[in-house]
Amino acid sequence: MKRSNARWTIGLLVAGGLLLVAGANAHLVYVAVTSQPDCLQHVRSGGDARPGQFSVAKSAC
Repeated sequence: MKRSNARWTIGLLVAGGLLLVAGANAHLVYVAVTSQPDCLQHVRSGGDARPGQFSVAKSAC
């Protein structure tokens, strides 16, 4: 009987872990689909970028 209880406990822990991972992934997909970041300040393509500044390949703004 002890062995049966241990199997149930391990099974429930594994199932809980899988549900946790699936829920986290579903949340990431939801946030990625529903959000759109605002345009950020950046150096124009071909501009003079100082250290710590980045330029974009093609601006979406």
